[in-house]
Amino acid sequence: MTALATVSALAARVHALAGTEPVKVGLILGSGLGHLAGAVQGTAIDYADLPGFPHAGVSGHNPQLVIGELEGQRVAVFGGRAHYYETGNPSAMRLPLELLKALGAESLLLTNAAGSLVPTTPPGALMLLSDHINFSGLNPLIGEPSDARFVPMTAAHDPALRAALRAAAAAEGIALPEGVYAWYSGPSFETPAEIRALRILGADAVGMSTVPEVILARFLGLRVAAVSVITNMAAGMSDEAISHEHTKAMAPLGAAKLERVLRRCLRNMP
Repeated sequence: MTALATVSALAARVHALAGTEPVKVGLILGSGLGHLAGAVQGTAIDYADLPGFPHAGVSGHNPQLVIGELEGQRVAVFGGRAHYYETGNPSAMRLPLELLKALGAESLLLTNAAGSLVPTTPPGALMLLSDHINFSGLNPLIGEPSDARFVPMTAAHDPALRAALRAAAAAEGIALPEGVYAWYSGPSFETPAEIRALRILGADAVGMSTVPEVILARFLGLRVAAVSVITNMAAGMSDEAISHEHTKAMAPLGAAKLERVLRRCLRNMP
């Protein structure tokens, strides 16, 4: 368990740099989506200046925490996330999310780049996550000693937040189909056989992040919703060559639409 003193010290440091007004919403930005952090009117803090924060070492991520105003809401935007495949630690984002909770946040909006398992949801599309499959079998709460580790996940992806995102997308005229996301550990991409198995299990998208953060956020009492930017068709579903460079190149196709959805969703929050 992260020491309370560490979280308190981090919160005090953030308050000294960015003010003490409580944060309402946290956002974690996926590959190629970091530009949204630049729209926040506030203070950017490098992860390196926050002791204990993970080093987000994936190209396409900007490892900064930005605290400030976006569409009338006090937000905390994480410009990069730590992935399981970087260190073998599924709880790598625990300290950042504990800090988010300590800063007063009630909700967490997650974004990611993902592969589509649905032929009618191609690269450049968005997908609102209705549920997830922890295909990796890993869990960020392993080792947590308290009974709080037994977190119910029946409605992990908050129905009210999902409804708000659907309404925002509809108002912007942007398609936002819902689907089930499967977490694959990475860093290698999935095989065609694994994708066939995931389709049988009911997955609609696949990626290497997000599920650990959803579990941690629910453990901390945060409401959660997540949206995938589809950057490729999953292995075996098209002739395209899948790579991280391809993911970074394709992410901007959906990122502009996702920014519009997120901005309107924040603007309409009470």
